[in-house]
Amino acid sequence: EIGTFETGVFDEGAAEIVAHDPDSQRLFVINADEKTVDILDVSDPTNPQFYDSIDVSVDIKDTGGVNSVSVKDGIVGVAVEHDDKQANGWAAFYDTAGNYIAHYGAGALPDAITFTPNGSYALVANEGEPSDDYGQDPDDPGSDPEGSVTIIDLRAGAGAATVAHADFTVFNVGPSDPPPGGVRAPRPFGATIAQDLEPEFIATSKDSKTAWVAMQENNGLAVVDIPSATVTALVGLGNKDHSVAGNGLDASNKADEINIQVWPTLGTYMPDGIFSYRVRGNEYIVTANEGDGREYFWDTDEDTCTGLGFEYDEDDGCLAYTDETRVEDVTLNPASFADLSDFGVADIDELQQEEYLGRLKMLTTEGNGGDDEYEEIHSFGARSITIWDTAGNAVWDSGDIMEQVTAMYLPDDFNSTNDENDTFKNRSDDKGPEPENVVVGRAFGRQYAFVGLERVGGIMVFDISEPANGRYVAYHTNRDFSAENNGDGNLEGVDAGDLGPEGLAFIKAEDSPNGEPLLVVGNEVSGTTTIWQIVKD
Repeated sequence: EIGTFETGVFDEGAAEIVAHDPDSQRLFVINADEKTVDILDVSDPTNPQFYDSIDVSVDIKDTGGVNSVSVKDGIVGVAVEHDDKQANGWAAFYDTAGNYIAHYGAGALPDAITFTPNGSYALVANEGEPSDDYGQDPDDPGSDPEGSVTIIDLRAGAGAATVAHADFTVFNVGPSDPPPGGVRAPRPFGATIAQDLEPEFIATSKDSKTAWVAMQENNGLAVVDIPSATVTALVGLGNKDHSVAGNGLDASNKADEINIQVWPTLGTYMPDGIFSYRVRGNEYIVTANEGDGREYFWDTDEDTCTGLGFEYDEDDGCLAYTDETRVEDVTLNPASFADLSDFGVADIDELQQEEYLGRLKMLTTEGNGGDDEYEEIHSFGARSITIWDTAGNAVWDSGDIMEQVTAMYLPDDFNSTNDENDTFKNRSDDKGPEPENVVVGRAFGRQYAFVGLERVGGIMVFDISEPANGRYVAYHTNRDFSAENNGDGNLEGVDAGDLGPEGLAFIKAEDSPNGEPLLVVGNEVSGTTTIWQIVKD
């Protein structure tokens, strides 16, 4: 760690997605708290300084939050959501001094923006999340907008661009038909495939012709032909078998000891961050397999809620939809779980106890064959990174390395959450360390994947120069687990280091302000932007 910029804002997303411009040696950092893009001068990377901020609301009416930023050839692209999250948002463009150039319409909830390597196009992943009531409010029904990908042709300049939208309507099938390509699409309340798909992050090919779009909740990728602005395929990623040696997990927040072991569970990859890289002329895709559930509460009175057949909670409100439950709360098919001797339990009753698999969160929509008994347990995420070929075949997965390493380095703080200390194993029943994002960079003749662990914190490094033989290299964190929580039980106002890594940007040596390869990390909980220097042992 060589430098940090602190906003002093806790757990409000004051430092999220980050991007670097080598010509100006400026960083562009999404500040969700202020709904701006902060510009930092990193000409001296040991002492990053605030330069200015971009307030998109000055140039665009009815804006909500800013969600993503990217930089290419002196142009800054910003993904901007509408004040009504279900309405269409925008892609806005600025120069690296923060001067406005132009903005163009995107889809609903633009969640990520990136440029192609040749700078000819900017791509926006429009997540299209439903309203909190999932459209079920009889007096004021909300909506579930379609997901999409916006392609902005910049060849005539950012001020004279043309826009096309790649949608998913061609993949719509009947309500009882399986989703195309093996993606996950439960389609609650009669939603179409296009409404159910939620694009999240984008990776592009080196030749700038193809994009792969991660759809986290759908456990799949969309393949986009960039010049024609067409989604050409959907690719389901399947599941990781946690019953195989090397794919274990710690599944309970109630057991007193760390227990990383195999379980009769399938991990649904559900990648968040995604990055592409090339080895010997072949393209590969790296995913950070965080996992994510859907849970939608809306604000209405108890009588209306229960009258519509929904569950009402005094704290959260009316539960319009969820795909989450716990293993202890479902009925497992006895025939499917007849022999559990390999997992250290005698029978289903013991398996579903809290100290074993009972507390683990699982998907309600998978593994039950449409009835009330579950033949399979599908948990959220895979607690790993995976390297895929462009057809969606898994080439290599990091297995249980993330939990094994953090258990070794942080035996008293394993699987902690990110906004308070003294939370040993707090996240074991959820998604463990939660690999949030990944970037790939070349340093010292090797290609490395840098992975941010959202919950426990820190950066894990893998050598992925040989895609089929990835190798763990290092784990680095500056989080201070000895710092005491404040009077409210969290770390607000406490100097506890970086918390909640969200966005990552690799700076290669030839683009770096100090001539060394750097990694920039935006930490959304601590509100810090930290610069790490890559050094060779």
